[in-house]
Amino acid sequence: MQEIDINSLTQQVLWAGFALAFVFGALAQRTHFCTMGAIADIVNMGDWARMRMWVLAIAVAILGFNTMVYLGWVEAGKSIYAAPRLLWLSYIVGGLMFGFGMVLASGCGNKTLVRIGAGNLKSLVVFVVMGVAAFATLRGITGVARVNTVDTVALALPTGQDLPSLLAGALGQSPRQAALVLGLLLGGALLAWVLARAEGRRGEVLAGGLGSGLVIVGIWWVSGVLGHVAEHPETLEETFLGGSAPQRMEALSFVAPFAGTLDWLMFFSDKSKVLTLGVVAVLGVIAGSAVCALATRSFRWEAFRGVEDTANHLVGAVLMGVGGVVALGCTVGQGLSGVSTLSLGSFIALAAIVAGAVLALRYQVWRLERMV
Repeated sequence: MQEIDINSLTQQVLWAGFALAFVFGALAQRTHFCTMGAIADIVNMGDWARMRMWVLAIAVAILGFNTMVYLGWVEAGKSIYAAPRLLWLSYIVGGLMFGFGMVLASGCGNKTLVRIGAGNLKSLVVFVVMGVAAFATLRGITGVARVNTVDTVALALPTGQDLPSLLAGALGQSPRQAALVLGLLLGGALLAWVLARAEGRRGEVLAGGLGSGLVIVGIWWVSGVLGHVAEHPETLEETFLGGSAPQRMEALSFVAPFAGTLDWLMFFSDKSKVLTLGVVAVLGVIAGSAVCALATRSFRWEAFRGVEDTANHLVGAVLMGVGGVVALGCTVGQGLSGVSTLSLGSFIALAAIVAGAVLALRYQVWRLERMV
């Protein structure tokens, strides 16, 4: 494959990623798809509708990804989520930080982008602070602390940490066959749970859940199939075009890409700073949300209400930026993209994120009661 072909294919990958992220942003804006909101609805009102929407997205992502694994199109081991080294403490600590932070900041990384598109200036501040905190945890002062503390605690597994690889021998099947079986079982069970109640069959729930799950599957296909080059003409190595790390395929995630977007914007004239799937996904979600908000006349400028509101959002942004990098992902990065690979670490990180969010919601109730 000639260099001109590589460049052309990279452009196709980036445009496809932008288009799918645009759809994701528009869907989230229209259907109020939000992990933090789903947890808050349950804790504060006992309403499970948005949780069923989120679980539906997980079910669709699991079914889609593992079907592609069975067909031989993608491999979980070629993603960041299925490495043999299980950073269990990082997942727990980072997940708790991210979950707590997203409540203080009024939403996770994806919701922050959706709100920016709808005119929320608070979310614009959260985006910048979260991006800086994420960058520092990738390469700066908190990154040194991460590497020397929680990242030193890990389990070395004999295979990748995705369940099909771990359980293939016990099931008497190949990893590809195990992926199909486990994907159908887990994805099917989640799908059945969603549809068991009338609230899970509402149009908005189905649109948000099905659409979001299919976008995750679509991004996996774009990165792992369309952008896959078995032998790059320059490096002679297997490459996934458009990714932040050429040796890995990727799907949606909104922590490290915040840092990548700020880096690209600040050093735009540096030709070594190129667009990646993560950066175009950030821009795509904002654009999709903005178009939907303008079309439905829901675009509204919104600013901080006061000092406490500002402080909560700033602290929440820092916790999400640091925690999201430590946990290797957010509610979308680990909760949808990672869980779709059936990664053990992703399940741990997701549970920690939910626990952190519940703790933060309880903290807010406690604080309101003390103020009365």
